[in-house]
Amino acid sequence: QVQLVESGGGLVQAGDSLMLSCAASGRTLRTYGMGWFRQPPGKERAFVAARLWSGFTTYYTDSVKGRFTISRDNAKNTVYLQMNSLKPEDTAVYYCAAIKGSSWNLANNPASYDYWGQGTQVTVSS
Repeated sequence: QVQLVESGGGLVQAGDSLMLSCAASGRTLRTYGMGWFRQPPGKERAFVAARLWSGFTTYYTDSVKGRFTISRDNAKNTVYLQMNSLKPEDTAVYYCAAIKGSSWNLANNPASYDYWGQGTQVTVSS
């Protein structure tokens, strides 16, 4: 079993930056990939970014390329989402999730993920 806890959300202005953290506990994640998703009010949960826990492969949705960066700290068992140049359309609840490495080719599909955090609210004002 894996437990994921997000933190770092908040209210910011357009153009600001935020770093979200996802602390993992439980079984080892070395064979897993980690993803970030977001769910705006009244909309479905959508893929933001993902990376394999081991290695350097990363994957972003087009709307955040060049602005968001997913990274991890092995010592802290934590995955991060650095968000720069935030826009009002980035407003959403952000979730981190873990996916088995064998399902990595489906990393943009929330249904492929095995474990989820509780979410953290990010609000960007104009």
